[in-house]
Amino acid sequence: MKQLLNKTKGDQIIWAVVLVLSFVSMLAVYSSASFLAYRTHKSASFFLIKQIMVLGLGFLIIYLVHNINYAKFAKVAVFAYILSIPLLLWTLFFGTSYNDGARWIRVPGLNLTFQTSDLAKLALFMFLARVMSIKQPVIKDFKKGFIPVLLPMLVTCALIAPANLSTAMMLGASCSIVFFIGRVQVKHLLFLAGMGLVGLVMLYFVSKVTHFGRATTWMHRIESFAGAKGKDDIQKDGYQVLQAKIAIANGGFTGRGPGNSLQRNFLPHADSDFIYAIIIEEYGLIGGGLIIVFYLLFLWRSILIFRRCPYAFGAFLAVALSVALVFQAMLNMAVNVHLMPVTGITLPMVSMGGSSIWFTSVAIGIVLSVSKYVDEMEGGKNGGPKKATVRREVATEEDETPVVETAGESKIFIKTNKKGNAGNAVVPAI
Repeated sequence: MKQLLNKTKGDQIIWAVVLVLSFVSMLAVYSSASFLAYRTHKSASFFLIKQIMVLGLGFLIIYLVHNINYAKFAKVAVFAYILSIPLLLWTLFFGTSYNDGARWIRVPGLNLTFQTSDLAKLALFMFLARVMSIKQPVIKDFKKGFIPVLLPMLVTCALIAPANLSTAMMLGASCSIVFFIGRVQVKHLLFLAGMGLVGLVMLYFVSKVTHFGRATTWMHRIESFAGAKGKDDIQKDGYQVLQAKIAIANGGFTGRGPGNSLQRNFLPHADSDFIYAIIIEEYGLIGGGLIIVFYLLFLWRSILIFRRCPYAFGAFLAVALSVALVFQAMLNMAVNVHLMPVTGITLPMVSMGGSSIWFTSVAIGIVLSVSKYVDEMEGGKNGGPKKATVRREVATEEDETPVVETAGESKIFIKTNKKGNAGNAVVPAI
């Protein structure tokens, strides 16, 4: 065990948070899977073992990814983003559908499906971290700085929105937070917000006219959230929200105790979308509050990594992936306590899943990779001091072509302006 702990580097508190969330996931999935077990004629133990195997593979992914130098993800980001576009297009038109939405791709020859939006989210944030780090000297310029980071987000969100609007909106909001952190001007963010509202209205009317999309489902969820009661409301989202409210009310302050949930037998998605309501029922407001604390602790440690990392790419990479993960968690919990309409967004590293947990594990592994190499450069407890070598690109007065100075094997460069003064963009070499 001591040798294993010595090999797990990076922020130890993040490791601990992920471990705790995984343990909570096993308890909650085992308790809440009774309805799914009845429906599929399997036992709850089957789903517990499956979740343990999924989480075990997730930890292996985290371990393998966190040993990779995060600078290498700059090249991976371009390939992953380009790959995500045709996959999203394929999913939109030929994907496996559920609740009128095509979200999954079935892997040929394997009984395995995955949401392409999970891959697209990961690819987009890696790509944005790369572009934002390069564009830092001109990030406040609309054409040179803002447009290059805006277009990738718009393309991805536009391809996800028709079948999975909640994920597209979550992605857009997360990107806006990252843009703000990356020094994008507020007026440009307001312009983006206006574009988003116009885009939502257009998407709704196009879906309503062409019947391509889920306009009826979107409107029903908004009406249900507002308190309207339709004739089939008892069979859809209103029923789920009602059962979630009963679960929360049953939980009280201290909860009914592990495995004593009653509403797990009535909530259709108690093991995934509404698992937080089951956690509150069994562990009370204390348990529900602790879950929020763990996610905020993860975000806080990631912000510390962001502040410590001397290179823009690593800093943006860590904060972007962390903001996306924690924002998704907060949205899921908001739906469970009826602060937002039903979305279908899962609770990261807690809800029962397969590929979604593995993609989340990749994101956590990348954050830990940044933390690990920051520790090594600072000569922290996880590694000795590492001699920094720099690849410097300087644009001369006569020629815009950078003059490259390289020393050693470190792949880091500092962009400078024509006068040779260091600019704001310090990024891993591409």
